[in-house]
Amino acid sequence: MIDKPYAAACDRNRAPILAVLRDYFTDRRRVLEIGSGTGQHAVFFAAQCPQWLWQTSDRPENLPGIRAWLADAALENTPPPLALDVFDPFPAGGFDALFSANTLHIMPWPAVRRLFAALPSALADGAPIVIYGPFNYGGHFTSASNAAFDAQLKATAAHQGIRDFEQVVELAAAAGLAFLEDRAMPSNNRCLVWRKLAAGAIDHHQKGESNGWF
Repeated sequence: MIDKPYAAACDRNRAPILAVLRDYFTDRRRVLEIGSGTGQHAVFFAAQCPQWLWQTSDRPENLPGIRAWLADAALENTPPPLALDVFDPFPAGGFDALFSANTLHIMPWPAVRRLFAALPSALADGAPIVIYGPFNYGGHFTSASNAAFDAQLKATAAHQGIRDFEQVVELAAAAGLAFLEDRAMPSNNRCLVWRKLAAGAIDHHQKGESNGWF
């Protein structure tokens, strides 16, 4: 067994994130997590809410660490992780919820665009989508710590950086996702929440007509 990877931020943010998930995933059964990282979020959320079958996924190089966390937790509702690059076909499993944390600022912007374009293929109609992380608003950082974090990201890799809220919301709308909430989280992070519209409802939503979820 390999040493399990560990991210201290997961322990700090998992309870506030779980509160958001419980608001939107209460009646959900099959959750797809994009970019599961260490696997810490997965085992915590799956243990707290055993009604969720929590499907982890990440790039192949991160799967051994995720497997280590899943093996130690030995939960019945965490199947083996999926190898997933956003430029590959998404799993067509009819997942009825999706979660991703701290991924958009790591991915190159073309990968962020591809992620939102591909999400509908993996989700059932009505599926909620919760994405956690830092965002800029109107092209501006929301805190000095976020500005410093963005500089650190860009020093690590030029393609990384905190994304603009408005651009992300535009991508989601183009993919047929109805925006539900922008919730403030600790440490200048946010949880953005959408719901996948049924095909027949997308045109009405884009025209500004009510879809019953607002």
